[in-house]
Order: sequence, then C-alpha cells, then structure tokens
Amino acid sequence: MAFLGKWSEDSAFIYPPIISVGGKIEGKKAIEERFQRWMKQFPKRNFVLKNVCVERICSFGTTNVVTAEWDVTVTNKEGEELTLGGVTVIDIKKGKAVRVIDYLLDTELLQKAWGEK
Repeated sequence: MAFLGKWSEDSAFIYPPIISVGGKIEGKKAIEERFQRWMKQFPKRNFVLKNVCVERICSFGTTNVVTAEWDVTVTNKEGEELTLGGVTVIDIKKGKAVRVIDYLLDTELLQKAWGEK
C-alpha cells in the first residue's frame, strides 16, 4: 500500500475499540494487514475530505500534527452502503507518521458496517 510509505516502521494506528478490528495496532506490517482487512470488508469506498488542519504550517518534514475531517461512503461485503464520518489525527516525526488515531462520529453505525451489530 503506497500510502504506508510515509509511516514509520514502529508507528501505531488506533481505531475505535468498539469493534473486533479496533484498538491499538503497532508496527507498519500489522497496520498494513489491518488496512488490507478493511479494504476486503469494504470493497467499494469513497472518501470526501472536508477539512485539514496543520499545527505548524511551515514545519513539513519534521515534527507536526495534521488533523483531517472526512466522510467515507462504503459498501460492505453484504452490499450495504453506509456513510461514516470521522476525524483522523496524525502525529508526524521526521516526516513520517508515528501515531494515527481515527475518531468515528457514530460508533453504532461503525459496528453495523463491520457486521458486528
């Protein structure tokens, strides 16, 4: 996955622990496996980026925090289409993501999307 090229080898991804694939995932390889599982669960997906905030606008490539608000419309393996909204906070050190946290706005809808409710 090309987007993981900008992640540190020892990065952490934190996803709402309310579902079985949630919680803290550590290490680039484990994060890649988690995203592969996400793409398999949601074979059709469309992201809409709504807002992006950069803590230190002139500090790209060093240490920074980027926050992105988004909506994603997904179709799960059962063919059900759902729209989830959330915010992702990305901690960057030496130009690489070291910690990424997803905050979802509707955890019940998240459970439904994963077929866990």
